[in-house]
Amino acid sequence: MEINIDLLKRLCETPGIPGREEQVRTLVRREIAPLVDAVAVDALGNVVATKKGRGGPRVMLAAHMDEIGFMVRHIDDQGFVRLQNVGGFDARVLAAQRVLIHTRDGSALRGALQPEAKPIHVLQPDEVKPFKITDYYVDLGLPAEEVRRRVDIGDMVTLDRSLERVGNTVLSKALDDRVSIFIMIEALRALREHQVEVVAVATTQEEVGLRGAQTAAFGVDPDVAVALDVTLAGDIPGFAPHEQVSRLGDGVAIKVFDSSHIPNHKLVRHVRDVAERHGIAYQLEVLPRGGTDAGAMQRTRAGVPAITLSTPTRYLHTVNEMAHVDDIQAAIQLVARYLEEAHTGDYRLG
Repeated sequence: MEINIDLLKRLCETPGIPGREEQVRTLVRREIAPLVDAVAVDALGNVVATKKGRGGPRVMLAAHMDEIGFMVRHIDDQGFVRLQNVGGFDARVLAAQRVLIHTRDGSALRGALQPEAKPIHVLQPDEVKPFKITDYYVDLGLPAEEVRRRVDIGDMVTLDRSLERVGNTVLSKALDDRVSIFIMIEALRALREHQVEVVAVATTQEEVGLRGAQTAAFGVDPDVAVALDVTLAGDIPGFAPHEQVSRLGDGVAIKVFDSSHIPNHKLVRHVRDVAERHGIAYQLEVLPRGGTDAGAMQRTRAGVPAITLSTPTRYLHTVNEMAHVDDIQAAIQLVARYLEEAHTGDYRLG
């Protein structure tokens, strides 16, 4: 079954860095409202959507709305814009990209993202050096006075790239983590009879420290927590087999370790059993570095059984993040089928 590419495209192309998720929030509220019984927005901007159950436990789903990006931190006398990164970037992949500066009047100014360096034509061999994030500036092609009139310090800056279908994959900026927002919405659409109360939360500020999930989980007070996120797909040149973490096309990844949380092992087993009963392709994920909203949800109040279901994604934190449509579909089906029988799980460790 083909996924709804139009919705995924709109989610990925809508701008929203940590703390400035308002445009994504509007889209998510519109799409999720018909699928649930109530929708609210909390103080940190999390979208909290509740679907009533029939006396079962409360399961919190979390997928983050924010994408890595920048904000304006300085405009120099020539009108070049300097940036503060908001989230983690690899400076090597930023040279010669295009960005959009989102201004207070609602417009988006397109500019060239360039490092402070001479062109290669005039560089001496000993002058070639790796770039740092702080080397980059944006050239808007406008006079300095016009830049200052239209651009404010703190304005949101996002990478300028559309979602495209490429072979059996989708290729886009911000699949981290808009693909999981998409999976959450589509899983609610695919959900059949269930006993659990489902609280689906589109979280904010994950890329700068799981902040929205922390406060949302305290408010929701879940019995079980499921984070939806992407993970490294290392099935590309440069990775040994034992380093790959996950592979495109091998199914949704069920996490067993990352540096933010160790999932509840009984919950991992239950989710694996669900996948096997329903013939849903999955793989097991050990991520040596990195984390998800589950790290915050697991430690809320007195603690919550938590797990992460991941979409394998190549080229993370670049404008060309790549995910396989079959893995996305597998994630949708696993979330929906798990919710239908989550009430049968016993995750106590005592």
